[in-house]
Amino acid sequence: MHATQPDDAQPLPGDVSPGPARGFRERLWPGPLGWATVVGFAGVLGAALVPVDTLLALVVAVLALLGGLAVAVLTTPRVEVEQGHLRAGAARIPVRLLAEPVALGREELRVQMGPGLDARAYVCLRAWIGTAVRVQVRDPQDPTPYWVVSTRRPDDLVTALRAR
Repeated sequence: MHATQPDDAQPLPGDVSPGPARGFRERLWPGPLGWATVVGFAGVLGAALVPVDTLLALVVAVLALLGGLAVAVLTTPRVEVEQGHLRAGAARIPVRLLAEPVALGREELRVQMGPGLDARAYVCLRAWIGTAVRVQVRDPQDPTPYWVVSTRRPDDLVTALRAR
């Protein structure tokens, strides 16, 4: 993804001067079903080992629970707007290279991720989050036409992106 130009690059035509620093931070944590799946998997794994040894079953269940929780925490992406950049998961782009953001409801997101999806788009999507923001990339050198980013607070993310 090309969207890593130096911060001192010239603004694009139509850029708005920077407004007040309005940040946005969100972790895309799993929903209740995701956390229940981690706990359920650990319980089933432990129960499967009870006939072998009760202490072993308990140790394996606790280790599976801790491991599953660690994986869930470590793989949960962040969505941030700070210091003039949008960060979604591992990708980052200067906000000045983005056009007007659009909040997507559940049905709009379904269309964007189905028949309306451009394979070149950057997508940071979590299925358990039903809303997102779509924003066009205005950098002519970037092959990525737009980003679709899951968020539980689409209006706040749109506001932060507009604040530039």
